[in-house]
Amino acid sequence: MIKLGQFLPDQPPYQNAGATVATNVVPAANGYSNLPDVLPFSGASNKFIRGMFAAKDDSASAAIYVGDENSLYKFDATDSSLDDISKTSDASYTTGDGYSWRFVQFGEAVIATNYSDPIQTITAAGGGRFADLAGTPPKAKFIAVVRDFVMCGYTNDSTDGEKPYRVRWSGIGDYDSWAVSANTQADFQDISDMGSVTGLVGGEYATILMEKGIVRAQYVGSPLVFEFDKVQLQRGCKISGSVASVGRNVFYLSDDGFYVFDGQSSKPIGAEKINRYFLKRFQSNNSARMSAVVDPSRQIVVWSYPSVDSGDGSPDELIIYNYATDSWSTANIGLDAMASLFTAGYTLEGLATISGNLDTLPSSLDSAVYKGGEFFFAGAKDKKIQTFTGENLDAIVETGEFDLQAGRSSLVNNIIPYVENSSGTTATITAQVASRDSNNAEVSFGAASTLNSDNFCPVRSSGRFHRVRLNLSGNWTNVQGVDVDGQIRGRR
Repeated sequence: MIKLGQFLPDQPPYQNAGATVATNVVPAANGYSNLPDVLPFSGASNKFIRGMFAAKDDSASAAIYVGDENSLYKFDATDSSLDDISKTSDASYTTGDGYSWRFVQFGEAVIATNYSDPIQTITAAGGGRFADLAGTPPKAKFIAVVRDFVMCGYTNDSTDGEKPYRVRWSGIGDYDSWAVSANTQADFQDISDMGSVTGLVGGEYATILMEKGIVRAQYVGSPLVFEFDKVQLQRGCKISGSVASVGRNVFYLSDDGFYVFDGQSSKPIGAEKINRYFLKRFQSNNSARMSAVVDPSRQIVVWSYPSVDSGDGSPDELIIYNYATDSWSTANIGLDAMASLFTAGYTLEGLATISGNLDTLPSSLDSAVYKGGEFFFAGAKDKKIQTFTGENLDAIVETGEFDLQAGRSSLVNNIIPYVENSSGTTATITAQVASRDSNNAEVSFGAASTLNSDNFCPVRSSGRFHRVRLNLSGNWTNVQGVDVDGQIRGRR
């Protein structure tokens, strides 16, 4: 069997042990698994969505919050609408071009920032509207919870103005205490010689991503409060929207490709695999539209970005990294934002507001999106929250280029694909072969041949070098590779 190994577009196709194309699939330990399409989960916001967040109060009641250019919304499970809960009833905010809404939860407080406006807050899963956070905090591009503090990065306040290299934090255990004080431990730190802050990840310590490096801030108590260590100087984070984290691992895009930072150092994850492919396709002049998130249920990191094929600079592709298998794939979906969300449960009456017929619900009745407190991976498209609960996307995977015998021409007669279906369902599987006599000749795939009742796709393709393309649709689950039935011909 010719296995479909890692997606390695940066390597030459000949004797490429991986896959040269892996579109609309998710990398798995042995081949690739299916990727569902997105389906609308909510009503529409007024402008495209620039951030999403899920929060729970102390009684485990859950709520989803969404932000666009001018408004903040709360998802209404009774009718799936996005209710405008901005601080005033009219358009309240002026989120600047390239800026996003970023959210954190501190206790029962949901805190949101977009840099253009004062930081906002609301009680998790409660009623009412967002309001300006008390204590005169700075405007900030980035926000995180670090131990018992709310920390901001890339700040702007009325006293010192814009400080791209500054991080500032609240009083200990007090998210609305921001005046610098030895008693509350509220303070700030300017980080010199490393450019602007491009990302901020909280937890037991702060990971501060900057243009020229990475800084770790560890709590040490008074009088310093935090100790700042420049743990990485050789490279920084290029694009703020590329930052995503799970546990202690922080994923990001640098000038030369993708990395993961483990709290001590960075490891390349895209070098000689997908970096050159991605950087060639990435529309860097619209880099502010990139977003990233971790889906822990599938152990993947997903980046949404505008490709060179995007006419208006909006995101139109995904690149997917499985951090358990250290492997990649792509997808032809554009998402304006992504998040791991969880919802309050639906009643049957609530489901009736989505669809009068349970058979026509956008997701199956046992889907996690209808269960209270269940996490689900979500995106934003067409101004709506979307869930990956649709039919499988039509997928394409291609083998590397191979010869049946070195130096000899050969005729490929049949392709035997190794594809698994869901129990009791069917999938549509076709195969194509591209053959050529020189590594420099044009690659041209023949007509698609459908899998027959004998479990092979009959083809006829002659040349020295061959590659196989599988086209998959319907209810398939995993694809592992192909067998090739062929015969050796002459030396020409």
